[in-house]
Amino acid sequence: MDYERKGYPELIVDLNKLRSNITQVVRRCDEIGIEIAGVIKGCNGLIPCAEQFYRAGCRWIASSRLDQLAPLKDAGIQAELMMIRIPMITEAEDVVRICDYSLNSEISVIRELNKFAGKHDKIHNIILMADCGDLREGYWDKDEMADVAVMIEHEMHNLHLAGVGVNVGCYGSVQPTKEKLQELVDIAEVIEDRIGRELEIISGGATSSFMRVIDGDMPARINMLRVGEGVLLSYDLKVLYGYDLPYMHTDTFRLRAEVVEVKDKPSHPVGEIGFDAFGHKIEYVDRGIRRRAVLGIGKVDYGDPSELIPEMDGIEVLGASSDHTLLDIQDIVDKGGDLRVGDIVEFKVNYAMMVYLTNSPNVAKVYI
Repeated sequence: MDYERKGYPELIVDLNKLRSNITQVVRRCDEIGIEIAGVIKGCNGLIPCAEQFYRAGCRWIASSRLDQLAPLKDAGIQAELMMIRIPMITEAEDVVRICDYSLNSEISVIRELNKFAGKHDKIHNIILMADCGDLREGYWDKDEMADVAVMIEHEMHNLHLAGVGVNVGCYGSVQPTKEKLQELVDIAEVIEDRIGRELEIISGGATSSFMRVIDGDMPARINMLRVGEGVLLSYDLKVLYGYDLPYMHTDTFRLRAEVVEVKDKPSHPVGEIGFDAFGHKIEYVDRGIRRRAVLGIGKVDYGDPSELIPEMDGIEVLGASSDHTLLDIQDIVDKGGDLRVGDIVEFKVNYAMMVYLTNSPNVAKVYI
């Protein structure tokens, strides 16, 4: 039997606001000689979103997932494509076939990329990653990194050493200070001395490194940033780091969900307490009988219910199971209001929720 999903839950995506955000970042970076790789992994590579990165002037479109990059050329997006998760050795051929650039930190993978680039009669661009303390990907031993750079330059004729890069803030919470990013520049200059030419790219991190652009203290030779969250949501720099960015929109993505039940119920479960559906033991507070609303959306769609931020005052998110979200709406009732079955409740979206929601086939994507 055929079925076409309609209605709620839905994710509203404001493409005009998204493009405006991207344009603002691209323009400010361009003024100091920095080009932008627009990162589409946060929105799971949605084509209409990727188009905004391209139209706003990003030189590269980047993702950690090949299946998000593969459809872009067919969609008319002619930007250079970049794989920003260091490749698995088993996907080396597809990386070469689909992408123009990739970030790398393992010589065995780099050798495979060289082999398959030769097979496909291509020159594939390599950005070697340095680990400057965040302890995710990258060479910790910088002498080893320089040795690999020399090998790429002189022995791997189907690869081009385009530059070096760094990740900060994603695992180890290390901040992209001027001094930390200067470490990358220093590494680049050691490699340049070894290979006898200047590197085209020194990629100084992701959204958090845009702080250096705002503050005007970016090391001079950093000339590329990989930006996703900073334009998709523009949440972290404002909320976590306190930057006043009046030119950036924070409501590019909004979640709307439908009320499927409204009833007065006890606030504490009745019976012997065990574990919830996800194996967690929850502490419940007894607040007496309260008006509750249930939404037709759950953890499988957005992840963590504690991150839901209702747009309407008087709503408290109590929790969720796989497919239901529970709200306390007693404060609305006490003020003379109510919610009814069929009403729509809207929420702000953070990065983690955006990743889940854009990946969920049960959530309609509505572009405005």
